[in-house]
Amino acid sequence: MSASYSPSGRFRLKLLALAVGAATLPAMAATETRQTATSPASNEQTLTVTATADSQFTPGGDKLVPAYLDGQVANGGRMGMLGEQDARNVPFNIVSYTSKLIQDQQAKTIKDVVANDASIQNVQGYGNFAETYRIRGFDLNGDDMTFGGLSGVMPRQVVSTQMVERVEVFKGANALMNGSASSGVGGMINLEPKHADDVPLTRVGVDYTGKNQLGASIDAGRRFGDNNQWGARVNLLDREGETAVDNEKRRTTLASIGLDYRGDRLRTSLDMGYQKQAFHGGRLGVNVSGVDFIPEVPKATSNYSQDWVYSNLESEFGMARAEYDVAQNWTLYGALGGQHSHEYGAYGTPKISDANGNAVIGRMDTNKFVDAFSGQFGLRGQFATGVVNHSVNLGYSAMNRREKTSYGMAKAAEAVATNIYEPSAINPPEMTTFGGDLNSPRPTSRVRSQGFLLSDTLGMFDDKLLLTLGARHQKVVVRNYSYGTAAEKDKERFTKNRWTPAYGIVFKPWEQVSLYANHIESLSPGETAPSTATANPGTVSGISLAKQNEVGVKFDSGRVGGSLALFEIKKPKGLTNPDTKYFSLDGEQRNRGVELNVFGEPVFGLRLNGSATWLDPKMTKTQNGTNDGKNAVGVAEFYSVLGAEYDIKPIDGLTATARLTHSGSQYANAANTKKLDAYTTLDLGARYRMKVQDNDLVWRVGVDNVTNKRYWSGVESGGTYIYQGTPRQLKVSMSYDF
Repeated sequence: MSASYSPSGRFRLKLLALAVGAATLPAMAATETRQTATSPASNEQTLTVTATADSQFTPGGDKLVPAYLDGQVANGGRMGMLGEQDARNVPFNIVSYTSKLIQDQQAKTIKDVVANDASIQNVQGYGNFAETYRIRGFDLNGDDMTFGGLSGVMPRQVVSTQMVERVEVFKGANALMNGSASSGVGGMINLEPKHADDVPLTRVGVDYTGKNQLGASIDAGRRFGDNNQWGARVNLLDREGETAVDNEKRRTTLASIGLDYRGDRLRTSLDMGYQKQAFHGGRLGVNVSGVDFIPEVPKATSNYSQDWVYSNLESEFGMARAEYDVAQNWTLYGALGGQHSHEYGAYGTPKISDANGNAVIGRMDTNKFVDAFSGQFGLRGQFATGVVNHSVNLGYSAMNRREKTSYGMAKAAEAVATNIYEPSAINPPEMTTFGGDLNSPRPTSRVRSQGFLLSDTLGMFDDKLLLTLGARHQKVVVRNYSYGTAAEKDKERFTKNRWTPAYGIVFKPWEQVSLYANHIESLSPGETAPSTATANPGTVSGISLAKQNEVGVKFDSGRVGGSLALFEIKKPKGLTNPDTKYFSLDGEQRNRGVELNVFGEPVFGLRLNGSATWLDPKMTKTQNGTNDGKNAVGVAEFYSVLGAEYDIKPIDGLTATARLTHSGSQYANAANTKKLDAYTTLDLGARYRMKVQDNDLVWRVGVDNVTNKRYWSGVESGGTYIYQGTPRQLKVSMSYDF
């Protein structure tokens, strides 16, 4: 199995052909509708393009919630099958980050975007390079993110932002809207693809990151037809080189196309893409499962990994959506999508043995295929009964996901000595234990979920009082199979179905203020056993039922918006037994918290985006009460993010940026005897927009972790691996629109 991370020459030719086609799309006469918000201190303009020349945002469909002021944040987003919603009118908490924010902050993957929100903590996966998001203290696997509200479509583990128009964050339990997923009880991240705007676009970009990582991109979109009813948007990206971590190399290759049609009654879209993420010599975590302390943090740029450690993640994915207005105020909708992903790599993580940094490093090679297919369809409409307005939604959704996995592993006796403070090159240990044929994986797990949705939002007193009632009948089927033989494991097969309710209320005492409350339940597959659970690695641990209660207030003055929420979420917890190494549901995690978000432009030229989360993440109902009352692993009790932008008045187009992030301490084991220290990081940057031949040329420069802070950033939820934060990193980019 090769460790090469270069795409084939044939694929490079395909990329070049797409690039030429994108750059030569003919410019069509476009009817444009735009809203600009220009501060006196800056010549930057926010461009909001609507779907048609005379359209306005209407809730429930696929039209995006208008961007807020500077165009970086939208107060609302997609609520799964309930479509795009204004946050002020729903009893749930949702916010969206736009492609403008992605560009301005030079965000390369989804974790860079959601780093703006204190409700989300970024964590790596189980000894690999996966991006995992901990929302309100509960894990959301990157594989479980939705695409246009559809599950099972996104590429595996790490997703580039190049093809993303919106990153929409739903905070809290969301089963009514999104159905069941193997993670995401604390919240969901939805990605909206880029589609062509009314204004023709051809944007080329180059960027430099870390020590010598270079990238180039093309983003081109056009609309065609007498009424601009046809649209095409192409995105291409290739980036590779060494990161800010010593001897760590990374490559990203992406190609995507978004086609859409918008008629008077029919609206359709087709989005397809290819992505390959390659990591070589990448710094993984440190295994602390065998010691009763947390080691001192190594030098910020230190790499205690090995050159033979690598991971290749390759995905093809696609989605088709359609809406059809069958009558006034009644719309049929549907979507189908899927992905095929392949992960193969060699992983080795140092297992610490003493406070001097001495460790041993093992090896595990993995070959995994993931195939997922999902769909949804339904009918939504509006009608009135007397003085009560109704917005109803009837729908059905289903997803089928199959994994084929094999692995090779070095036994503990074969592990090789190393030191995390003075790393040196070592030969890879010999693999002596195998799970199936490493070159030909057999099925190891299959998860099938389906559900019927019924909801009604009742509007009373001119919609000042909105009552949402809903229920979803969910069925979840989990099957696990033996490595190599694909024989079904009788003791690890689960099936459960039930109705899960959801209800909420919104009251608007004033035009700018909404009070809300909700209760929602969800049925979902249990967590997947990590590789450290050697008795049943890769198996899915049963089916769990989670519950949430939440109350809060939202405000929107037109220049400043935000929310304050109080919530409680309960969910069964998966843990690995330290003696038997068997992973199963053990006890319940109960997170109570307070969540504050504020964003907007309090004075012209000064933009703020701040948030803070206070959590009380307690374990209850654990086996024999052993860990009752202890904090959940890897969940900080306080987390805050404050971002700011300031337009420097003497120079039109020049903007200074800053972001301050603070995380409280977090426990690294279930017994709460090991703890990661609190940390604070500072990011600074600037951008300058200028005109070249009447076209926009934008320069951006940023420095992440300006002080080069050394810190342990987090721990995976099993408490086995801790991860080191990113060192000081320079980012420079230029984009030119023509």
